[in-house]
Amino acid sequence: MEKTFTFNALPQTLEELKAMPEADLTDPCAAVALTVAALCRYGTDKDACVEMLDFLRGPRPLSPYDVQFLRDRLGGKEYKPFSFFAGAVPANDYAPDVPYVITVCENPVMPDENYKQFLVRSGGADNPRQVTVRRKGDGQWLLWEEMLLSDIRTPKSQDPWA
Repeated sequence: MEKTFTFNALPQTLEELKAMPEADLTDPCAAVALTVAALCRYGTDKDACVEMLDFLRGPRPLSPYDVQFLRDRLGGKEYKPFSFFAGAVPANDYAPDVPYVITVCENPVMPDENYKQFLVRSGGADNPRQVTVRRKGDGQWLLWEEMLLSDIRTPKSQDPWA
């Protein structure tokens, strides 16, 4: 399964995220797309990013370790989450096209029906990155694990070899 989402704007606050139609979290692909959108907020408002991720994680908020991991992976590299949107490549410093378009592909290897894995392509990586969601008893799909923040190619403006 492959699904494409288009956002006219990325959420800036938890309230804006919750107001998005995808935020009912009944579609596991939507949980993945919203995770990327929430991570994009890290560079301008770390607290808002964490609030949105906590919402997407449901009863399992980020631990202090998780928050430190975000700081380690995104500090000075806030462009990483933007690389998952269409048009974002090293040559344009990962400036995505607007509206923001992201495609999520299911990785059908999960043996448990309450977990689903998805792959998302980055304009700065050779291989897609993985996100796992878990179904809660009420049918919502919540963020379980994301592998989105590994390094990618350096943006042109920061690349001394460009």
